[in-house]
Amino acid sequence: MLLCVTASHKTATFDLLERLSRTPDGVAPTLVEMTPCVQGAVVLATCNRFEAYVEMDEPVTAAGAIGVEAVLEAVEAVTGVPATELDGAYAVHSGRRVAEHLFSVASGLESVVSGEGEIAGQVRRALKSARKEGTTSPELERLFQRASQAQRKVKNVTALGRAGRSLVRLALELADSRIADWSAERVLLVGTGAYAAVTLATLRERGAVNISVYSPSGRAEAFAAKHGIRAVSADDYARTAARSSLLITCTTATEPVLGPEQLQAPTGPAAIGCPVAAHNQLVVDLGMPRNVDPAVATLEGVALLDLETIRLHAPLEELQATDAARSVVREAADTFHVVGERQSVTPAVVALRSHIFSLLESEIDRARTRGDEDGRVEQALRHLSAVLLHTPTTRAHELAAAGRADEFTAALGALYGIVPEAEIIADDGASASA
Repeated sequence: MLLCVTASHKTATFDLLERLSRTPDGVAPTLVEMTPCVQGAVVLATCNRFEAYVEMDEPVTAAGAIGVEAVLEAVEAVTGVPATELDGAYAVHSGRRVAEHLFSVASGLESVVSGEGEIAGQVRRALKSARKEGTTSPELERLFQRASQAQRKVKNVTALGRAGRSLVRLALELADSRIADWSAERVLLVGTGAYAAVTLATLRERGAVNISVYSPSGRAEAFAAKHGIRAVSADDYARTAARSSLLITCTTATEPVLGPEQLQAPTGPAAIGCPVAAHNQLVVDLGMPRNVDPAVATLEGVALLDLETIRLHAPLEELQATDAARSVVREAADTFHVVGERQSVTPAVVALRSHIFSLLESEIDRARTRGDEDGRVEQALRHLSAVLLHTPTTRAHELAAAGRADEFTAALGALYGIVPEAEIIADDGASASA
């Protein structure tokens, strides 16, 4: 059974999402270790959502409720956010709704800005992280791989990607109302990750040329050399920040990397440019958790634009593009469900066919001992077995697609006393754990 517990900008406050995103890496391993019936877990943590995708052991009674409780306990243990504080701040999807939700997320349909492109990479990295931690499962692997396929199809066959804008682009559009000449701006980029590269490209599209980069993790030199901009050392960081007219932060740091102490730092010869007039300094915080101390907004003339503000200005969805994208997502989710259900009935179909083939081989051996030299009896018997197996095999797949695979399995047990191999293993495992 698949389960998704999701807190996003639609259900939770910005502050709560920020606290959840500070230490997300340990949630999946903790969840798998503390709950025996959890077969796998993948955690997706972005600037606007915190989601746990879980595969539960199907035979467990009340698996859904147990899974939700386990997720909340793991989140509390790792992030320190009490489970009681999450009441009303999360939603739960189970069964076939999980695929449709993740496919929508990966396609940007659930983002602050509909169609934003960064989320697809974040979904892929979430699966990669789960693989590294050893917490994924075959069904979660299939789910996340199909999510990437659905995202690519949405991008290729709908206009959503063209209609949607990334958070970076939206943030700079909001900044545009304060900037007369982008080429005259002294820009300091704080961070060197994927968002930093997107931000740099978008800045250049708008005409910015005087761009420096600082990295709290020491990667500024390599990033600057790759992109042809100036690197700022730790010693020069505060002085450069104080002299920059536009500062954009986008790091994965769990504590603020920019505060009043940097913006009010004394300037000296090591920093390039004259001090900035108070009314010209704009700080854009794209970090989650936030990279900028909110106290900078109290400094005279300093304007702070953070994710909370950006999402309030998110444009209305492009309805036609979104509707087309959701149709693609629903179709992909239906296909995922049908394939999954077919796989669930496969052990029963294999058991039936193995049973019939065993009887067939016995009858063929008997016919040979009675003189079937030309093999006509064998041929007739094989044809008959194929005809007899066609209808129950087709019916098994039809029942599986309707979510009724268990009826086929039960019928095998009632009519032939056949127990599929997978069910024997599951029963043995349950007995062992008991």
